[in-house]
Amino acid sequence: MTPKRGLITDTFKVVKKAKRGVKRNKSPSPPKAEPEPPQSSEREKDLQELKKFDLDWSFGPCTGISRLQRWERAALHGLNPPHEIKDIVLKEYTDPEYTQSLWRDYPL
Repeated sequence: MTPKRGLITDTFKVVKKAKRGVKRNKSPSPPKAEPEPPQSSEREKDLQELKKFDLDWSFGPCTGISRLQRWERAALHGLNPPHEIKDIVLKEYTDPEYTQSLWRDYPL
C-alpha cells in the first residue's frame, strides 16, 4: 500500500487575498521632514573654488607649479584668471592645501 498523501493546504498556510475594490483605511503617515543640507565651512568653499581653478585648463597646465604661479602666468598671458583665486591663495599662503594644486602628489 502507498502512504496516504495529504492536501497541499496541510503543508502550506492558506492566505486569503483582500477583495478588489474595497479600500482599506490606513492611518495617515506623518509628513517626512526633509533633512537640511550640511552647511559648508568657509575652508571647504575656498578649497572647492581652488579645485575648480585647477580643473579649468583654460589657464594653462598646473602640474609642477603652485596655484599662485599659475594664476600669475595666466594673468601675464591675458587669460583673465579670477581674482578671487589669488585672494584665497594669499589669505592662506602657508597651507599647502591652498598653495599647491590637486596634482602636487603625482610625479611629473
